[in-house]
Amino acid sequence: MEKTELTEKRIEQKREIKKSSTTGTTAVRIEKKTSSNAATTLSSIKSRAPGTKPKGKIAIILIRGVVRARENIIATLFALRLRKKNSCVVLEDTPSNRASAMKCKDYAAFGDINEETYKLLVEKRGKKGADGKLKQFFLLHPPRGGFERKGIKTPFSNGGALGNRGEKINDLIKKML
Repeated sequence: MEKTELTEKRIEQKREIKKSSTTGTTAVRIEKKTSSNAATTLSSIKSRAPGTKPKGKIAIILIRGVVRARENIIATLFALRLRKKNSCVVLEDTPSNRASAMKCKDYAAFGDINEETYKLLVEKRGKKGADGKLKQFFLLHPPRGGFERKGIKTPFSNGGALGNRGEKINDLIKKML
């Protein structure tokens, strides 16, 4: 192929991507070369349809301090509004929020929070700002009875306190209220 044909093909691909992004979904083009040198084009939709709501909420609790942590992890924790030990945020369960929680799994515990625990959390530890709105983070006490047997440097799957706890985050929050 000549250079002009390649540039025309690229311009056409960009136009197709722009058209699909204006409809509200993201289309991804993948080209695979076959043995006959023909390009096979596949399109797949990666994102949710516009207007759909996330399934539930996740709670993220900062367990360890951030001294000697990498800068990108500290930046992620600050973006999540986790600045002090034993602070908690409740976020919508989206792929980006879950990815941020997974990135900080060596410093925080996270899991799916139910409505009952969320109401308790707002009732006991919720604070209102100067404008009268509820602040988006909660400052908790250390857990009564302590953390799990292996402490705060071990993942939950190995008997510690860090990482994904699933539904058991509700028990930890109730111990920390």
